[in-house]
Amino acid sequence: MAKIVFIGAGSLGFTRGLVRDVLTFDLLRDATISLVDIDKERLDFAYRAVKSIIDRGGYPARVEAHTDRTKALKGADAVCCTILAGGVQTWRHDIEIPKKFGVDTNIGDTRSVSGIFRALRTIPVMVDIARDIERLCPKAIFLNYTNPMAMLCRAMQRETSVQVTGLCHSVQGTAHMLANWIGAPMEEVTYVCAGINHQAWYVDFKWNGEDAYPLIRQAMRKKKIRQAELVRNEMFMQLGLYVTESSGHNSEYNWWFRKRPDLIEKYCKDGTNWNPGEYAFILKEYLRREKEWKKDIKEWFAKGAPFDLDRGMEYASFIINAYVGGESFEFNGNVPNRGLITNLPQDACVEVPVVANKRGFNSIHVGALPPQCAALNNISVAVEEMAVEAALTGDPELVFHACAYDPLCAAVLSLAEIRKMVKKMLKKNEAYLPQFKTVNI
Repeated sequence: MAKIVFIGAGSLGFTRGLVRDVLTFDLLRDATISLVDIDKERLDFAYRAVKSIIDRGGYPARVEAHTDRTKALKGADAVCCTILAGGVQTWRHDIEIPKKFGVDTNIGDTRSVSGIFRALRTIPVMVDIARDIERLCPKAIFLNYTNPMAMLCRAMQRETSVQVTGLCHSVQGTAHMLANWIGAPMEEVTYVCAGINHQAWYVDFKWNGEDAYPLIRQAMRKKKIRQAELVRNEMFMQLGLYVTESSGHNSEYNWWFRKRPDLIEKYCKDGTNWNPGEYAFILKEYLRREKEWKKDIKEWFAKGAPFDLDRGMEYASFIINAYVGGESFEFNGNVPNRGLITNLPQDACVEVPVVANKRGFNSIHVGALPPQCAALNNISVAVEEMAVEAALTGDPELVFHACAYDPLCAAVLSLAEIRKMVKKMLKKNEAYLPQFKTVNI
C-alpha cells in the first residue's frame, strides 16, 4: 500500500485532480492519501473532496488530514507540493510595487522581480520540507508544483539529498497545442524539449518521424493561430524554435514585449490560448478566487461534489505509479544539470526529458541548445542563481543584483531606480524574510 502526501492540499483544484489521477492506477487504488495544510478550513474541504472521490470511485484507499506535515510524512513513498508562501495578499505587492516603478507584469509567479521575491519567501519553506523528507521518508520522491519552479528546485537540489523534481503542464500542453495546429494526432507526434522551466525549447518536433516545424510555420499564416499566441509565435518566427509556457508568461521573461506601452498594446492585449497578456491577469483571478472560494466549494458540495473520475494529463500520477513498480514513464522534469545541456551552467536547474521507474528519476542527456536559445536561458539562470543564493544566505545585495540583471526590469529601469524599488519590496516583505538580518541595501 503506497502512501502519498499532498502538502498545500488546500489548493483544491490541484489536489482533487491529482488524487483522482493517482487512484486510477491499480498499484495506487488502495493508497493512503495524506493531506497537509496550515489552513484548517481549506484542509477540511480538501479532506471531504478526496473522501467524495474515493467513495464515488469505490476505491479501497484511505484519506487522512494533518496540519503538522511531520505526522503525514512518516513512511511516505511520494510527496506532492502545491503551497503558496505568504498568500495572495502578500504576493500582490510583488506585482503592484514594480508597476509603480514602470515594470508591467502579467503573471508574476516565475521570473522577473515578482518571481524573485516569491522565491525569497518560499525557498526557506521548501528547503525545510525537503529536510523533513530527508529525515522522515528519505526514499520518497518529491514532486513540486509550486512556483517559481526552477529556483525552488535548485535550492532543494543544492541543499538536500532528496530526489526532487518540478512538474509543469506547459510541456505537454504546448505539444498538444502545436499538434492541434498542424492537424496531427498526438499519438503520432514525438518531441524532445529542453531548456529551463517555462523557457524550454522543442529542439525536435516530429509527426510520424518527419520534421513538423515546416508545418508549424505554415500554420502561422492563419490569422487565428498567429493571434492565439502572439508573443510565442513571434519568438518562434525570429528565434527558430518553439518555446514552452503561455505568451503571458513569456512576455515578462525577456526585453522584447513589455518595455513600452506600444509594445504591450501590440503583443499583450489580445487573449492567448491560456491567458490574456494584460497587466496582473493571474493576480486578479487569484484575488477573485480568494474572495469566492468558500462559496464556490459549498456550491460544489451542494451539487453532490460532481467530478470526472477519468484520469487527466498531469504527470504526477504516472511518475508515482512508475516509482512503486508500475510501467516506466517519460516526462519533462526539473533536475540538476549534470552534463545534460552542455551550454547551460553545471548543476543549474534545467527542464529535460526524464524517465521515472523504480530507481527514481533518470535524466536524459540532450546536448547543446542552439546558441540563441541558450543565450536567453543563460541570462535567466544567472538571475535565478543569484536569487537562490540570496534566499539561502540572507544577502540583500544579491537580491538587488538579481533584479538588476532581470531582462524586463533592466529594459525599463536604471540601476538606481532598481535599487530603490528593491529596497521598498524588501521592506514590504520583511515579515516573511527571517533569513535576512537586514533589508537595507
